[in-house]
Amino acid sequence: MPVEGNWNLSVSTPIGKIKAVVELCRQDDGTLTGVAHGTGEEVPLSDVALSGDRLTWRQTVTKPMRLNLAFDVIVDGDTLTGTSKAGRLPSSKVTGERLTSVERPA
Repeated sequence: MPVEGNWNLSVSTPIGKIKAVVELCRQDDGTLTGVAHGTGEEVPLSDVALSGDRLTWRQTVTKPMRLNLAFDVIVDGDTLTGTSKAGRLPSSKVTGERLTSVERPA
């Protein structure tokens, strides 16, 4: 199943749940690109890769603090589950569901 589209994510961190919307697109050359919207900022995704049902990407956020995040999730139809890791900090649980329309968190 293709992963392109909009995904509503919830990341369970030590400081609480963070909500975001991730938009994934496939370019003409077949590479995946994306952008994440959440906590009042929009950040590009880097190193987006899909291998079987495993989707990985990296992104940098500045709110609530500056962090370089690495996501590693399993896509199962219209849901995804996995982890997000920021450096030496413990992994955070990530869950998500595919959106049928573009929705962005407030």
